[in-house]
Amino acid sequence: MIDFLLILIIIAVLAAAGYFVMTYNRLQSLRNGADATLSQIRVAMKKRLDTIEQLVDSIESYAHFERQILEKITGMRSGLQGAGPEELGMMEKESRGISGNIRMVAESYPDLKTSQATINSMNAIRELEDEIARHRYTYNNIVQEFNTMRDTFPSRWIAASMPRLDYLSFEEDELRRAGYYTGEETEPSRPETEWK
Repeated sequence: MIDFLLILIIIAVLAAAGYFVMTYNRLQSLRNGADATLSQIRVAMKKRLDTIEQLVDSIESYAHFERQILEKITGMRSGLQGAGPEELGMMEKESRGISGNIRMVAESYPDLKTSQATINSMNAIRELEDEIARHRYTYNNIVQEFNTMRDTFPSRWIAASMPRLDYLSFEEDELRRAGYYTGEETEPSRPETEWK
């Protein structure tokens, strides 16, 4: 009887240790996946900033852009490597604003709008924005799984020393900028329009 009880205790200890190791490894894997995805976002944002700079160079002959735009792009590019989720959000917002301003300038000049270099650069920027959106989606899914494991029992005990990961909330910024989201409601809504 004592041998059976001893074997049962050993099996329970091994099962608990196995669960601990598997859960800890899964949490570490999720954290590493989040870090890798953030790195992919940084690379895609650097590519987008490079492409925006090329577009600015091609547009410069049509419209005299301020030197500030090029300095902003250079500053953002140099800050990408060490940027965390919050800083990436700010850089994302700034670079989208610059990109939008460039598109408006391009629309104002028919010759520029039909220039092959401009068309290629605009298409490359759109593709990079789609790539960044896919990486954001992947990152946020990883963060959700990590935080869920961190908040649920019994993995919560294993993850107690690990800090929560932050979500990337670029979409909310985009909806807010477009007037569809004010932050007060739980769901985005249509902006109010006045017909005259």
